[in-house]
Amino acid sequence: MKLLIVESPAKAKTIEKYLGKDFKVIASYGHVRDLISKDGSVDPSNNFEMKWSIDERGQKQINAIEKTLKNVDEIFLATDPDREGEAISWHITDILKDQMQNISVKRVVFHEITKNAIKKAIESPRSLDQSLVDAYLARRALDYLVGFKLSPILWRKLPKSKSAGRVQSVALRLIFEREIEIEKFKSEEYWTLIANFKKSSNESKKNDDIIIQSKLIKYNGKKVDKLFVKTENEAIEIAKSLQNDTFKVLSLDKKTGQRKPFAPFITSTLQQEASRKLGFSARQTMSLAQKLYEGIEIDGEHIGLITYMRTDSVHLADEALTGIRAFINENYGEKYLPKSAVTYSNKVKNAQEAHEAIRPVHFSLSPDDLKGKISAELLKLYELIWKRTIASQMQNAKINQVTLDISNESEKSVFRTTGSTVSFDGFLKIYDESKDDQGKDADEIEKQILPELSENEQLFLVDMAKNQHFTKPPFRYSEASLVKKLEELGIGRPSTYASILSVLQQRSYVKLQQKKFFIEDLGRFVSSFLKSFFTKYVEYDFTAKLEQQLDDVSNGKNTWKSVLTEFWGEFYQNILEAEKLRITDVINHLEGDLDYYLFKSKDGGVDKKCPKCDGTLSLKLGKYGAFIACSNYPECKYTKKIALSDDENSSGEEIVDENGNPIQNDTIKNNFETKTLGIKDGLNVLLKKGPYGFYVQLGEGQKPKRSAIPKNIPLENVTLEIAISLLELPKILGNFEGIEVSTGIGRFGPYIKYGNIFVSVKDFDKFFNLNLEEAVDILQNSGKNLENAKKSTSQEEDTLKKNIKKSTKKAEKSAENQGNDK
Repeated sequence: MKLLIVESPAKAKTIEKYLGKDFKVIASYGHVRDLISKDGSVDPSNNFEMKWSIDERGQKQINAIEKTLKNVDEIFLATDPDREGEAISWHITDILKDQMQNISVKRVVFHEITKNAIKKAIESPRSLDQSLVDAYLARRALDYLVGFKLSPILWRKLPKSKSAGRVQSVALRLIFEREIEIEKFKSEEYWTLIANFKKSSNESKKNDDIIIQSKLIKYNGKKVDKLFVKTENEAIEIAKSLQNDTFKVLSLDKKTGQRKPFAPFITSTLQQEASRKLGFSARQTMSLAQKLYEGIEIDGEHIGLITYMRTDSVHLADEALTGIRAFINENYGEKYLPKSAVTYSNKVKNAQEAHEAIRPVHFSLSPDDLKGKISAELLKLYELIWKRTIASQMQNAKINQVTLDISNESEKSVFRTTGSTVSFDGFLKIYDESKDDQGKDADEIEKQILPELSENEQLFLVDMAKNQHFTKPPFRYSEASLVKKLEELGIGRPSTYASILSVLQQRSYVKLQQKKFFIEDLGRFVSSFLKSFFTKYVEYDFTAKLEQQLDDVSNGKNTWKSVLTEFWGEFYQNILEAEKLRITDVINHLEGDLDYYLFKSKDGGVDKKCPKCDGTLSLKLGKYGAFIACSNYPECKYTKKIALSDDENSSGEEIVDENGNPIQNDTIKNNFETKTLGIKDGLNVLLKKGPYGFYVQLGEGQKPKRSAIPKNIPLENVTLEIAISLLELPKILGNFEGIEVSTGIGRFGPYIKYGNIFVSVKDFDKFFNLNLEEAVDILQNSGKNLENAKKSTSQEEDTLKKNIKKSTKKAEKSAENQGNDK
């Protein structure tokens, strides 16, 4: 017997079918162990020794693997083909090294879940890549060292702050600095002059007399830039001076240009384009891509639809190129097919290029073929990937470009018209990339059809429009543009961006409104604090350089402990210095750095005068956060609250690594007030606390829908999305062999229900996103006899239902006595 270990149970079942009876396939369900969640798990004084722990779920999977080892003579480690996947394989072999002593252990990787790809991988095994493992260890250690040393400083010196992270803090700085640019921006008025010309001097417009719109670009020999005309009077004077001039065609430039297709998707560009085109968050995109990669049940067959979705390579395998080119030739014809395959170079800093780009597994399986067979969201993302991949190997688009300059007789004043038309669509036939929402210039002229013209031909001025505009501040970052900026700076890895953006929102450092990031007060304070007292560690260049050092570990060019040693010495000294800070030092810095915001006057200046007396306003830090108070206290009791978070009286500090994995959870304080998370179906979604713990509630009224918050979910992690997911429970996933499969949360936590069988689910993230296929996999691997699902309810289930019913009645009675608290 041969054992093959993968990460996902969804993959295990399919792969076992491909490999046959000689193979047993087991899923690890992701990582089987992690660093112990307390300070000291990474010990710099002991050569960075790391202490690991295995949770209940991880131990269950380890036990399942160990149980099979007695009958196995060969093990294939087939976890995901990236750094995290390599680390999971290393953890498994390290835990079971004694039991695996006399067994051949091999590492295999595949980038698509097809029978051919998996068999090829089995035929070409390798050893574990220790450099990739070392890179994982370095990143994990760095995240813990930063989290456990820097976050406690924040908690003590800056009340209400929650956590700081190696990459998270730099992303926060980007958002904060953009907000400063916007707030300090002063709009300026400017005017543009758009002339309307025609070929005929006849005042009565003929049907074939096309109006030519043209923008003033030169006046009296001077270039007309954006702020050249600043007032209406100036615009009127210029228009008057030109209204009696005669005009001619100064130049007419016609040329044919080409637009090249876009490279196939990598992780970051997929996140950006899915955000722009589909409105998906980075986290949602990666979750859907994971499902497409692992495969979907279609017409009774489990099919992997895309290649591995965590990659920074734009390379396509020769076999894929052959398939794409054949598809283009057959469906679009030879004129859309280049003579040879199109190749792309990677523009991403520190790109590993270890994998292929993200592409469909079967090019002949078009989005139309999948309609009605997969969910609407999965279909949208698949269609995006499919079109981008096919388009990447199609012919360039040919564009006819025209630039028409019209001048007066002296040629000192010039108007310009530009236009373009597509003469051959090429790749544009199926795909064109969206742009970041930067808005349209107010002075931009719409595309127009131009009449036949020749140089020096006389044109007649019909009239001239004078248009008022105002300069605009920089645009706030969207998820797409922030991911693009992080990638350009070489900060973080594309596979971590989704978690980073999610953590910033969970910590109430930023909020996402109308698809744009807005800085919260708490985010301002944290970013200002870090920029002042930990300057080096939130610098873009330093973070990018550290990223390069970590990638050098992956490539075997550096050792992980040397990177940690170089980082730790200076960082630890910085921690010691920060511990000496007095609160007054912190207040003085924040007040000086944020005075433009804290004491903003009506005219945009800084005004610290108390509105109640002649005292001076200053920043104060109290138990519940920051506020502004008058210097004449207690005679003058004027104060102004600063909203450091939506949840003003709660504290739930949590340190996370760059992947969003929790490092530490502290106890949540008891003084908690009802919090509004958002709106669903016109009703407020509320986070509340009752005698039996925290819960979410939809709307008010006599009997609003409620759902308890499981203890495993930290309070500060309860977003609107999670609250809605809880309120939707119990949730019916579908039917398996004629019996209903549903999910819910009971007194013992999340569960999957199949008939009268209940199976616990420990992984909350996985639980909320379970589909029918994944739920069936968990049921089948639970060890319970599913044949008993149709039998009468067992004593254990009767007891469970009675207890739930008893608890519900008790809660309802308590709610009647205590208003809406449960």
